[in-house]
Amino acid sequence: MARVVVTFSIMPESPDVDLKDIETKSLEKIKSFAGTDDYKVSVEPIAFGLKAVKIMFVMDEDKGSTDDLEADIETIDGVNSVEVTDVRRAIG
Repeated sequence: MARVVVTFSIMPESPDVDLKDIETKSLEKIKSFAGTDDYKVSVEPIAFGLKAVKIMFVMDEDKGSTDDLEADIETIDGVNSVEVTDVRRAIG
């Protein structure tokens, strides 16, 4: 059973959306799905004041695809899209 590190890029609908709220609600869903507290959050400027929430987290490879988790995060108010930007096996 390998562990993988997944990175999500979560785009808000507009620059006026509360990113902290998106972060909090997304982390709740990620923790429920992955069953872990291993994560890192950052905010990345995109353009014209728009910023993306980047969340990197660790999960068991056996859980399979994150498609359902992505769709669940997209239902959060203020979220425009969720994209997996990186998936890699953890070492150690």
